[in-house]
Amino acid sequence: MQDRLEILRAVVHPWHLDHFDHMNVRHYAPFFDDATYHMWTRLGLPYSRMQAEHGVHTVSAQATTRFVKELNAGDLIVITGSVSKIGTRSCAFLLEMRHADTDEVHASYDLVEVFFDPATRRSAPMPAAVRARLQEWLVTP
Repeated sequence: MQDRLEILRAVVHPWHLDHFDHMNVRHYAPFFDDATYHMWTRLGLPYSRMQAEHGVHTVSAQATTRFVKELNAGDLIVITGSVSKIGTRSCAFLLEMRHADTDEVHASYDLVEVFFDPATRRSAPMPAAVRARLQEWLVTP
């Protein structure tokens, strides 16, 4: 097991705010989605090579966001990630959105990614090399 990976840094802009003057829930999803793309690259398994090297890619099957503390315009965020579960055809990531200055958690994102064979248009077994790489980053409670 290794430490969590830093996968994204961003700033909350005024256009992210709602009528309550904090970041609206609709804007958390793009930050976490972008972070997921970076997660694969930081794991050494970039989307740009996954299909060519392993014959599969992944699709998001389920995502759950937990909102912990609101964010305001000008807040700097850091998203970190870890592998929380490894199955036979899927894996799960836990991402946390933290304040860059205080390290407080503002939101978390539980994501299930399913391995997908584009030729058959069905889920596929996780390749052994991918499993081995994910194991290096598995964090167990």
